[in-house]
Amino acid sequence: MKTLIQLFQQTFSSDPTEIARLPIAGSNRQYYRLANKSISAVGVIGTSLEENKAFCTIALHLKSKGISVPKLYAYADDYSYYLQEDLGDEILFDKIVNSKKGVLDANTLTLLENVMTMLPKIQYKGTEGFDYSVCYPQSSFDRRTIMWDLNYFKYNFLKPLNIDFRENLLEDDFENLAQLLLQSANTETFLYRDFQSRNVMIKNNVPYFIDFQGGRKGPIYYDVVSFLWQAKANFSKDVREHLVDVYLQALKAYEPIEKNLFWKRLYIFVFFRILQVLGAYGFRGFFERKKHFLQSIPFALNNLRDVLEKIDEVQFPYLVQLLRQVLGLDIFEEKKQPEILTVKVFSFSYHKGIPEDVSGNGGGYVFDCRAIHNPGRYEPYKKLTGMDTSVIKFLEDDGEIVAFLKSVYALADTHVSRYLERGFKHLMFSFGCTGGQHRSVYSAQHLAEYLAEKYPIRVELCHREQNVTSIFENGILLEKIENKLL
Repeated sequence: MKTLIQLFQQTFSSDPTEIARLPIAGSNRQYYRLANKSISAVGVIGTSLEENKAFCTIALHLKSKGISVPKLYAYADDYSYYLQEDLGDEILFDKIVNSKKGVLDANTLTLLENVMTMLPKIQYKGTEGFDYSVCYPQSSFDRRTIMWDLNYFKYNFLKPLNIDFRENLLEDDFENLAQLLLQSANTETFLYRDFQSRNVMIKNNVPYFIDFQGGRKGPIYYDVVSFLWQAKANFSKDVREHLVDVYLQALKAYEPIEKNLFWKRLYIFVFFRILQVLGAYGFRGFFERKKHFLQSIPFALNNLRDVLEKIDEVQFPYLVQLLRQVLGLDIFEEKKQPEILTVKVFSFSYHKGIPEDVSGNGGGYVFDCRAIHNPGRYEPYKKLTGMDTSVIKFLEDDGEIVAFLKSVYALADTHVSRYLERGFKHLMFSFGCTGGQHRSVYSAQHLAEYLAEKYPIRVELCHREQNVTSIFENGILLEKIENKLL
């Protein structure tokens, strides 16, 4: 962390006055937001120097081609850490999954169309003059990388399911699939590799692309599939077909491809990509015990069920037989739980806006904690939060927050009791202060625990600026996860 602060000072000739750790997903990189009144940047510390070098090199190259990627401000000589443009917190994936009943609103659909229009530029302009030797871990999409992904599926998804299979027959089908993939594609273009809506930031209603450090030379079909068949995005058939049409229209400026031929080749890559994704979900879910990835498996299986009807299974009969066996398992079927009242409780910083109510009910109570004596003004508490013992003691000894919460509890009791009587399912309380670190965190934590202990409800507590989530149900703490938001 100290190295990032020094890089910030050297780059901007000023000190960061705010430092916040940002949530991570599937990587080992650490992300921090460093900011002052003049500038905000995202600092990254990565353990793989080769991967960091690949990201920095690709970022500079794509930026030079006029592609919307974060500006790279500075990086260490050995690429162990770097500073890049802060694009905010809005990602395209959130807009997709928050669409009411899965129906995309006009703005979200326009953003998706813009992304698909930009993709050919990334693929064709991105390859111009680029030295692929910098790519990590491979410089191109080839038989070796295909077999890596297929064996990743075999060992991290099939094996943990305890499905018996004959290795030789499965490997024969893998070889056939690899040959078909390589025959079906021009590989003289830039392959983004992880082109999906979680890696598209939205700033001023414009898409920006991130996390392309796995980029390499490869076929155009791969990125189209990665985006449109992203499991949890769960696009409808009509939306996928429309966005493929948008892509093909933009592709005409670089390499026109007849529509039926494009779709024929595309489905082979859909099939391959789903196997690759299931392997990744298996590793992250079965072995690393990350719940988010396990929850994504049923979405990927739905995509698999659809694509099996589109491919010629004569080409890989044994593999298809095994996949149909997987689809017949009931372990991934969602068990419907009786719906109970869910109360969401947030702490937040007013500088970053009031939390959005994704239930579609327009939000609930919002309490302003800024009138309460702020422990953040004193040096011993500046790096602590409202969950730390010394901050709790400061606030309770002072007494203002105790009186404040007494009134909040009375309002909450009335509201929760009435919602339970009427069978309502969603309620929200949000506590804001200057930094979302001390007073709001204390208040949200105490209200969540108070309600969870008193009522037969589900309480989802999110300290937004601290990236900490806790879930209570019927008075029991089910889960507490850092670096994860509701």
